[in-house]
Parts: sequence; C-alpha cells; structure tokens
Amino acid sequence: MPAVLVDTDDLGVAEAALTAHYAKIRMSAVAAPSARTRITSAEIGKVAAQRIEFGFSFRYDIDPLEKLAICLVEAGAVEQRLPGRSPETGGPGDVVACGVHDDLPFSGSVRAGRFSQLFLDRTLFDEVAAAAPRDDGAPIRLTALQPVSAQANAHLAGLIAYVRDNVATDPFVAEHPMVTSAVQRYVAASVLSAFPNTALLDPTAADRRDSTPVLLQRAISFIDDNAERDISLTDIAQAVYVTPRALQYMFRKHRDCTPTEYLRRVRLHHAHLDLITGNRASTTVAQIARKWGFLHTSRFSVYYRQAYGQSPHVTLRGESG
Repeated sequence: MPAVLVDTDDLGVAEAALTAHYAKIRMSAVAAPSARTRITSAEIGKVAAQRIEFGFSFRYDIDPLEKLAICLVEAGAVEQRLPGRSPETGGPGDVVACGVHDDLPFSGSVRAGRFSQLFLDRTLFDEVAAAAPRDDGAPIRLTALQPVSAQANAHLAGLIAYVRDNVATDPFVAEHPMVTSAVQRYVAASVLSAFPNTALLDPTAADRRDSTPVLLQRAISFIDDNAERDISLTDIAQAVYVTPRALQYMFRKHRDCTPTEYLRRVRLHHAHLDLITGNRASTTVAQIARKWGFLHTSRFSVYYRQAYGQSPHVTLRGESG
C-alpha cells in the first residue's frame, strides 16, 4: 500500500528526502513562497508506483540514478539536460524517462504540477530481453528520453495509471510472488517496447544454432517442473545454457509459441486442476487465477474459455460445459 515518502513545505526537507530516496539532488526554487512537496510510493517488487506533487517550480542538478524513472506528467512540466545534449521537455500527457544513464548526472527544471511515475530496477530488463552481442555483459539501456510514438506514449500513460490506481493499492498482489513478478516483467517489457534501447530481440546465427529439439525439450521440462515458482525468461534460458533470444527462437520454430506463452499454458492447466478440486464455498476463481500468476481475472477467463471451452466459474461449480 502507498506510503508517504515526504510531505513538507520546506525546501531543505524536500531536498533531503529526494536525496535519500533517489540520488543526491540540489534544488533551487524559482520565486516560490513555499516548497510544497508530497510524494507517496507503493512497492511492487522491483517497481515502485509513485505520486508526486510539487507546489513550486525549481531548477535541479542530480547525481546518476541507480534506478530508472518512467514519469507521466499530469500537470506542469519537467525538463532534462544530459551532458552534451539539448534539453528535452515533457508537458501534460507526456511520458518521459528520467535517469536513462546510470553513470551520468543530469540537470533541468520542474514546473509546479502533478506527476505519476514507475521507479524500476534496471535489472528487470534482463528478465525480458538480452543485450546486443557487442554489448553482452552490459546492462540494457534506453537510448532516448521520450517514447517512439504517440501510441507508445499512450500505452505507457495508461499502464502507469493502472499500476498506480489498481495494482499498487491491492494487498493481494504483494502476497503472491508470481503476480508481483508478472507485473514487474510486463512493466519492463512495455518500457522496452515504447522506448529506443540497446536490447536485441532478433536471434543471431549462434542463437539459431542453439535451437535444437533436445534443448527445447530440456526447456519444456524445466518449465513443467517449475511452473509454481517465480521463473522468468532468463531463468529458463540459463537452465538450458542458451540466450533468451535462442530460447524465443526455438519455441517459435518448434512449438509455434513463445516460452512465456508455453509457461502460461502450463499454469493455466494447474489452475484448471485447482478449479476442478476447489471448494466453491471457500475458493474463488480470482484466488486461483492469482495463485498461478494471472492478475486480471477477466483475462484469465478468456484464456480459460479458449483452452477448455467453458467459463472457469462453471468448472468451479462442478458443472459440465
């Protein structure tokens, strides 16, 4: 549930709080009678959903951020200046990435307003993609501050609002690691899809050589044996000693699906068994869905009906389709 990180009218207190939670920052208010600052934050694993209100405008200089901020400007504006680059500004409705380089300080200004952001661990990118061969060993990075298109911006704006208003306020999410992980990876994948970055999604020649049926069977066995655990694309790839790209390629080539889709089918089967044996007086479809990593009950119901030809509620009631 959301916790208050700072709620103050004092510039010194605000600066100290932002330094403690983000990175060393130096703030200079622009003709403001008070430094009204309020930030709330809710943790979802390696992602924090945050609401930020600044009742004053200010200039800032900040040290490199350890994590990455994906910020939705609701009112006001945020300007960033990276060394050697022209300043870029986001206004109401814009989504901007703050701290794209974990080794570079940046500066800029903020116009009084309201902001919502997802503050995420950069290592999440490694769970959903792989760096280009020339960058192997280096973390995946965004290479721009703004999304690639208006459609990408709109997707992220909706995602930020949904995580902030629904996921971050749901105590059930924190109690179920698979749901938390599903949220984290969806956020990471959405960010990589929306911003230019250094990830390589297409398989290399070496990846294609590592797509044998034997390796595929090992990957399938790993998924089957560990479906109840919090496993990622990277975990599966490491289990069979291939890259995530090779893993994706072998599943498309031999099974006409992605590893994630196969994992979803396996978990859907386990959920089906739980529905068959569940006590409808004490068990709900939502509980079973979330147990197996399905955050949205409606989406789970669609997947279930496609696979089993009837509603999961019908199965739980012990009725035939």
